Amino acid sequence: MRGEGFPGDGQAPLPDAVFLVTAGPEQVRDELARIPGPAVRLAHAVYRASAHLHGQAGPQSRRQLLALDAARFGDLGLSARIAAAPVGDGADMADTAWSVAWATGSTVDHRFRHALVGHSERVCSVATGLVEGRPVAVTCSSDDRTVRVWDLATGQPVGELPVGDSEVRAVATGVLRGRTVAVGGSRDGSVQVWDLATGHRLGDPLTGHTEVVATVATAVLDARLHAISGSRDGTVRIWDLTTCRLVGEALTGDNGPVQRLATAVMEGRPVVVVWSWDGTVRVWDLATRQPLGSFLADCAAGVPALATAQLDGRPVAVTGSQDGSVRVWDLATGQPVGEPLAGSTEAVYALATGSVQGRPVVVGGCMDGTVRVWDLAAGQPVGEPLAGHVDGVWAVATAVVDGRTVAVTGGNEDGEARVWDLSRARPVTGGPRGHTGEVRAVAAGQVDGRPVAVTSSRDGTVRVWDLAAGRPRAEPVISPPQPVDALATAVVDGRPAVLTGSWEAVVRVWDLATGRPLGEPLVGHTGQVQSLAVATLGGTAVALAGCRDATVLVWDLATRRPISAPLTGHYGSVGSVATAELEGRTVAVTGSLDTTVRLSDLACGTPVGSPLTGRIGLVNAMARTVATAQVEGRAVAVVGGWDATVQVWDLASREPVGKLHTLHTDWVQAVATGVVNGRPVAVSGSRDRTVRMWDLTDGWPLGSPLAFPGPVRALTLCQDGRLVVGFGWEVAVLTPQ
Repeated sequence: MRGEGFPGDGQAPLPDAVFLVTAGPEQVRDELARIPGPAVRLAHAVYRASAHLHGQAGPQSRRQLLALDAARFGDLGLSARIAAAPVGDGADMADTAWSVAWATGSTVDHRFRHALVGHSERVCSVATGLVEGRPVAVTCSSDDRTVRVWDLATGQPVGELPVGDSEVRAVATGVLRGRTVAVGGSRDGSVQVWDLATGHRLGDPLTGHTEVVATVATAVLDARLHAISGSRDGTVRIWDLTTCRLVGEALTGDNGPVQRLATAVMEGRPVVVVWSWDGTVRVWDLATRQPLGSFLADCAAGVPALATAQLDGRPVAVTGSQDGSVRVWDLATGQPVGEPLAGSTEAVYALATGSVQGRPVVVGGCMDGTVRVWDLAAGQPVGEPLAGHVDGVWAVATAVVDGRTVAVTGGNEDGEARVWDLSRARPVTGGPRGHTGEVRAVAAGQVDGRPVAVTSSRDGTVRVWDLAAGRPRAEPVISPPQPVDALATAVVDGRPAVLTGSWEAVVRVWDLATGRPLGEPLVGHTGQVQSLAVATLGGTAVALAGCRDATVLVWDLATRRPISAPLTGHYGSVGSVATAELEGRTVAVTGSLDTTVRLSDLACGTPVGSPLTGRIGLVNAMARTVATAQVEGRAVAVVGGWDATVQVWDLASREPVGKLHTLHTDWVQAVATGVVNGRPVAVSGSRDRTVRMWDLTDGWPLGSPLAFPGPVRALTLCQDGRLVVGFGWEVAVLTPQ
């Protein structure tokens, strides 16, 4: 292994880029863990950030992801060295066509340890335990109908538990006769028990509930392990796992379905804390099955979160709610302890408790995809929120791995569980902070002669980025009243402007230099604006907006008035709008969830020919996104579909050009066209976390796919060939070489 100096380190040489890219993952991790110093700590964080993606990938993909993650952590020098690392005998030169100019780092964190990748749908519950001395996590997804077991030290799968036809909604762990078992509550009302060492189910499912078992826990009662299950049928049942029998009558109340439950010890007695649908929290003595008290925690609608802990020697319950509040309650008195835990404004879906450096902590999973940690005694946040999930966090558990406290969190849309080291005290700074929600749209423009990128996010902000400097022009520039789904740039009244379309049925025009509105909004739609484009018609700048009401409105940007009646013909939401010059006239090319792509004459607002049709009469199953280009004198449309395909169409003949591209493995969420290194290209971004490029002249793919740590929802090609990509919460700018 060679070393290369790192400015300002002074402790140890950083492993060279070739070693990072080509060595085996375990060898790299061991070497980085051995070498001290801040530079190596940063390199280790970079390597961990996407190790679950590049660990099994080839060297080209690993190099590209490592270069991107180094930029996300703000080290453009390391990114450049990694991108320049040779990985073969020169045959891979076509794969080194892009370098990372810069990237945001909203979701990189030095506390991220690794991802547990295997579920294809939402992870709805997580539990942890020890199997033969090794810490494991048990995760379940009712949507993909699997329960999986993971080695927490390595992040590797251990196995999958048999569930039969059940959809397991909740899991817990315990120790039965010296062996760690998992308990699962199912949609069919049953409770299952598995031996985690063998992966086998213990006995038949336990039955008695009449509706979904939404929550389970374990407790030791009379020196025997018991499972406690709560159901939407409004009952809590106690099961002796030694005999696999129900203990006594079900615990019932008049408070509706059981949402969450947790166990605790109060005055030496095992108790169960039950949160019901109406917000009532009841405490039951597990031995006598008698209620010990109740209190009203929260009446807010939605699924609450519940955990228990010991605070200053007394048992407490911690509750999280739809309104983002997290409160601590004394179980003996039912009274709140101190003020609500500060910091969260989003719904809290899951809670767990643990101990970090001897202090009790609460870990909360939130709707916005963040994981928050609070010091339970002080009532204050510990560090910044952990970010990395692309959607809500529905499950949380804690464990101890190699003497360090970790949190295991389960995500919604990404289907990932993530492991975070809560004991890492020395932070590693990341790159420029950007959005705090999914990037929905990207556009390119110019301000004061400098190229800019404009991005919008589910966090409700629109940001304008200096493409060369890699920093926002302000924080943020534009503040629309609702999250923006569509963007387009134009020159309006002689000023550089951006048009925004959102959940409201209007299009707003903003001055890119000042962030202020330019004139009145463009009105006329009756539903959510989902797509935007601009064009020139007879020397006049016009704006086109596709809407959920299945229409496309066209406005004169100078007068703010419609130039024609709405374009019609679709009967589904118009999710994509583009324009093209076809046989001497300007046409709108629109893609809809009705599975068609239609052409309309912008001058008179009438249809041009019949819709584009493909296999079984559909255009790529669903026309998710459309872009247009001129290729060798002919107008073409590039259509990306929900069926993971990309097709190029000749707009004059209405015929496909070349073969159907099927290299993506999930929805194509964005397409763009442009010129890169002198040739016309199409670029497609997918939910499969890749970007692919196609030569529009011959239809061949160009190089290997570009991999990203999150789903790619938005992208654009700038006039100078730079590629701007929105993936997950992040924005990256890549430069062609």
